[in-house]
Amino acid sequence: MDSWTWAVIVAIALVAVAFLAVAVRLLLRLVRTRRDLRRAGLPTGPKWVFWGAVLYLVLPTDLVPDPVYLDDIGVLLLALRSMRSGREDLLATERQEGTGTALRG
Repeated sequence: MDSWTWAVIVAIALVAVAFLAVAVRLLLRLVRTRRDLRRAGLPTGPKWVFWGAVLYLVLPTDLVPDPVYLDDIGVLLLALRSMRSGREDLLATERQEGTGTALRG
């Protein structure tokens, strides 16, 4: 193989590693968010959202087979958004009721 082919292979590998790093970072953020919400006594949303996102990332099959983790990142972002929206709904409800016991921020 010539040097141009190796350069393309290395570039593709670097992009795949970068996407994997983003997916792992989002997975860690998802786990931390769920843990923080549970510690604060706030709802974390349906359990299947969390575990479904984790399983989708770890399973070797994808809906969109690709060398990059775009679909995995999308699933993790949707799960994180779903969990955070549950928290925001609870905060809005408590503000209306005036109890103010939920975690702020």
